[in-house]
Amino acid sequence: MKTATQDRYAELRNSHRWEVPELYNMAVDVADRHPRDKRALILESAVEGQREVTWGEIQDRSRQIAATLQKAGIKKGDRVAVLLPQRSDTPAAYLGVLRTGAILVTMSLLWAAEPIRFRLEDSGASVIIAEKSAKHLFADYDGTFIDIDSPEIKEATTEFQDVETRADDPALIFYTSGTTGRAKGIVHAHRTLLGHNEFEYCHQIGDGDVFYGAGDWAWSLAKLMGPLRLGATHLVFRPNGGFDPAALLDSMSRHRVTSALVNPTFLRKMREDVPDAGTRFPLSLRTVCSSNEPLTPDLITWFESQYGVTLLDYYGSTESYPLLGNYPDVPVKPGSMGRPLPGWEVRLLDDNEQEVAVGETGEICLRARSNPQFPLGYWNMPEASAIAFGGGWYHTKDQAYADDDGYFWFLGRTDDVIKTSGYRVGPYELEAVIRELDPVRDVSVTGVPDELRGQSIKAWIELMPGHAGGAELSETIVAHVKENFSRFAYPRFIEYVSALPKSATGKVQRAQLRELPHVVASPRLEGQQS
Repeated sequence: MKTATQDRYAELRNSHRWEVPELYNMAVDVADRHPRDKRALILESAVEGQREVTWGEIQDRSRQIAATLQKAGIKKGDRVAVLLPQRSDTPAAYLGVLRTGAILVTMSLLWAAEPIRFRLEDSGASVIIAEKSAKHLFADYDGTFIDIDSPEIKEATTEFQDVETRADDPALIFYTSGTTGRAKGIVHAHRTLLGHNEFEYCHQIGDGDVFYGAGDWAWSLAKLMGPLRLGATHLVFRPNGGFDPAALLDSMSRHRVTSALVNPTFLRKMREDVPDAGTRFPLSLRTVCSSNEPLTPDLITWFESQYGVTLLDYYGSTESYPLLGNYPDVPVKPGSMGRPLPGWEVRLLDDNEQEVAVGETGEICLRARSNPQFPLGYWNMPEASAIAFGGGWYHTKDQAYADDDGYFWFLGRTDDVIKTSGYRVGPYELEAVIRELDPVRDVSVTGVPDELRGQSIKAWIELMPGHAGGAELSETIVAHVKENFSRFAYPRFIEYVSALPKSATGKVQRAQLRELPHVVASPRLEGQQS
């Protein structure tokens, strides 16, 4: 007999239908559906000050940018790179490129000059839109540079005939982080935004909501466009320095943010800097979702204690996003990624693409071409595209298991899952247990070669300021893991590091840790600081 929870989830799944028109332009759909006097952005910027931006401003500015690009010779299918911080007119720049039928290449100022040069060359971008102050990052670029603050844009016409595009026409190229080998440009069609239904089902965004999304828009354009399309006002918070949790919470409180998208790194920093956040900064939150890395139960518990809101984890791969999620009106199992989004056909498969049994480990796979978000391929990589996207299933290379209720539980990347003494150990549960100890600021665990066990577990630990590693702390960590996680799956090697290697989005780069030298002798705890 089905429970009420199962009935509600089944209702969401069964009632969903994809609606993708033949002709579709993402910019037109996002921008031109809104009244000109409707508020689109709340800007709180150390650079531009504080003000509200209407949809009329964005519509006019995006058409001016489109007209400027067309005057520069941009045609449908050309590539245009946008390298901008979170400014009041950054959304208009993105939309302006898409109005011309050109392919938008999102670029992040978190990259250095070399990654930017590679992306410009690889994509063949003939124009880059940026601030004049960023020119040193692409000094040897031989294409056309358009200064976002130039009089040319300000004086351009606001009358522009949008270029007709099909839903399947390419719209976006965004690059993977390239932690192993060169970054790959993932190509998405205009229809990709229609597949991002996490904002409908997980966030439940509606007209009148105020939304905040943590992180750079260049890494996730849907974080910006999805809520805007559904009628939300986007809070744009740009502080003078680095991440300031207290200042952000104050802004979210004053502007009555109702829905937010954060990540576990963000939440841990918030808990560390503002442990009494709920008392100091009352919020109007209705839904808060987390993505980018696994959401641990301790963060769910802490946030609920502060704001009475249950964090909702959802999951996607770099190439296709989202696949799995949790929903406001369906109970959450802390630590689980939830269940497939409505319209997303997701399975756990073995090496022969056969579905694994309940409770068994499998690879998270998505039925190919089954939803609008599915990529067109990798830019200029036909062989890799055919391998990744041309078969019956897209393979995420992420390992998980599902329980009797169909909830998915993340174990790690295929390369991250540790096989020790015949058992598979996912790093994230173990890391969450180690992170419970007060001196531990962050941790990553990897497998290292072991003649007896196949692999042993090694923990790389970054400590809070003022703490030092050593044999005594290592023994405390091991005892804590044995008591709270497993008596066999504990770190036999511990190395203390000054900082864990992380990507621009805050993810620990395990591949770099695995490449560091490790001398295998008899298992021991390494107490040195490095």
